[in-house]
Amino acid sequence: MKKLLTLTLTLVLALVLVANQASAQQFSKRKQYNSVGLSLNAMNYFGDVVPKPSITSLRFAATRPNIGLSFTRRFAPRISARAALSYGRITGDDFKAADDTDPDAKYRYNRNMSFRNDIVEFSAVGIFDLIENRNNYLKRPDFVPYVFAGFAVYHHNPKGLVGANGVSGANFGLNDGDWIALQPLGTEGQRTNGEGTYTLWQFSIPFGGGVRYKLNKSFDLGLEIGWRKTFTDYLDDVSGNYYGTSNLDAGAARYFGGGNVRSDRGEYNNFNAPGSMRGKSNEKDWYIVTGLTLNYILAPRIKSPKFR
Repeated sequence: MKKLLTLTLTLVLALVLVANQASAQQFSKRKQYNSVGLSLNAMNYFGDVVPKPSITSLRFAATRPNIGLSFTRRFAPRISARAALSYGRITGDDFKAADDTDPDAKYRYNRNMSFRNDIVEFSAVGIFDLIENRNNYLKRPDFVPYVFAGFAVYHHNPKGLVGANGVSGANFGLNDGDWIALQPLGTEGQRTNGEGTYTLWQFSIPFGGGVRYKLNKSFDLGLEIGWRKTFTDYLDDVSGNYYGTSNLDAGAARYFGGGNVRSDRGEYNNFNAPGSMRGKSNEKDWYIVTGLTLNYILAPRIKSPKFR
């Protein structure tokens, strides 16, 4: 389903660009313009540390801020291109997200993973306006809904909380309250089983939609929601199976690789034994960015004809 969605979005974007090629060629350069934007957003994610194993399952209390800068170029009556740089954080906590009385969630509750991940993203997207503007920026419509899709590269670095929800890391030589980078640890045995750790630089496909409202001749205010289809299952450092704490390096790797589980509530039957399921590796993680953007239009310089 997700592969079909990605393919459909790519094909729709390609068809839109082809259909507007002739229109873009006829669109006067005097009507093209640039804008810069400042975005204040909310950020969330779907992965293994959420209330339900469904792409629609989000824990809204885990929402964190995101900020971004963008540059947009209008090429045609409906077509623009945007480059953007953003920084934000996603979080997840099994103790707060999973219901230990739910048979489908009690093992995630006992897993007791608490993480955060700071994401820096650079994206390039094509924007298709549902209402066209064949005039210059001064006569643009007051209200414009739009859709977008494109390509992004991002850096992420998941960290785990020592001592989360009362499970101390003291026996592993760790200080409760510290945040530890998880990728170097190989919590699922990547450092010792020959697989190698996952990369912190990743690609994604951003897509979504929004609306723009004309405030005055120079400013637009936009409301947008965008999904990021990633190609990693490690935004939360949870993907495959438990490797066995005794098989991991001493210290933080053993703690986050299974030593941080809890057994105070819910069924507990050595569920973190080597080979037992820790995450759902056949589904990749997603993150979602929703927010407001204030765009300032850079008025194009119009050259007057010269006479002898």
